[in-house]
Amino acid sequence: MGEDPQNRDQRDQRDQRDQRGGIFPTTRWSLVERAGAELPTGTRPALDELLRRYLPALRCHLLSRKSLHAQEADDLLQGFISSKVLEADLIGRADRSRGRFRALLLTALDRYVVSQGRRRRAQKRGHNRTAALEEGAARADSRTSADAFDVAWVQQVLQQALDRMRDECERTGRRALWELFECRILRPTLEGEKPAVYERLVEKFGFASPSQAWNALVTSKRMFIRALRSVVGEYVEQESEIDEEIRDLQHILEG
Repeated sequence: MGEDPQNRDQRDQRDQRDQRGGIFPTTRWSLVERAGAELPTGTRPALDELLRRYLPALRCHLLSRKSLHAQEADDLLQGFISSKVLEADLIGRADRSRGRFRALLLTALDRYVVSQGRRRRAQKRGHNRTAALEEGAARADSRTSADAFDVAWVQQVLQQALDRMRDECERTGRRALWELFECRILRPTLEGEKPAVYERLVEKFGFASPSQAWNALVTSKRMFIRALRSVVGEYVEQESEIDEEIRDLQHILEG
């Protein structure tokens, strides 16, 4: 008889507290397993959580890499969820030994898009010769598609980390740390602005000296790293995998 999901959640949380002295975010494969075990009728909170995390990147992949209009992308995603995720039980058949969960989703979505294109052309022309050629091209282009999806995923993760950092700064009454990070790190990186000099930061934020401003910036960087690790931790199985995932993230950005 299988383990009760509530008991498993409590056990996971105890293990996570032992690892880092606090509750580590729900591991992704644990969530995948719970989503796969949920009954097809009624509410499915674990599946809803998975879709909330991964659908934005899948949608961005369809819009940017497949050059689809927003409505067409949304229609394909809805069909993918209905026929593959729900009816074909894609989540229940997921196997952690075959790689990252997001790679499974991307591959399944690309195959679904190809099959839908083949079906439409077969209905119009009565054959699928062109579709077969396109399917071969899609396989040859799979690496580029994966790259596009990875970039979308990285953008999503970074935005979530920035949102968490900003929320923490506002919640703890340290809004100045967020603004300091924004004008010294974020805007120069994203918008090409010249980083504000420390003398200007002293004047703007009321620091006693440039060294105090520098120390505050170090604190803000640590807050962002903590937020980033928190977000990335929600996509991996173990805390030990966070550093590897962040290295992949950096590689994707550099590529």
